[in-house]
Amino acid sequence: MSAKDILLEVAEKLPSDATLNDAIYELEFRQAVQQGLDELDGGEGIPIEEVKAKIASWAGK
Repeated sequence: MSAKDILLEVAEKLPSDATLNDAIYELEFRQAVQQGLDELDGGEGIPIEEVKAKIASWAGK
C-alpha cells in the first residue's frame, strides 16, 4: 500500500470533526505497528519468555 493510499484510508476513517493531531496520531500509530511487523518478519523480535522475565524483574517478582 502506498503512502498516498494510507493517507486516503486514514482520512476516510476519521470522523468529520477530527483534528490534524488526530490524523497525525493515527498515521504515527500505523507506522509504528508496521515497523514492528517488519522487524518481526526480519527475525528481530524478542521471544515472549524473555519479555515476561524482563517484566517480572521490573515488577520485583
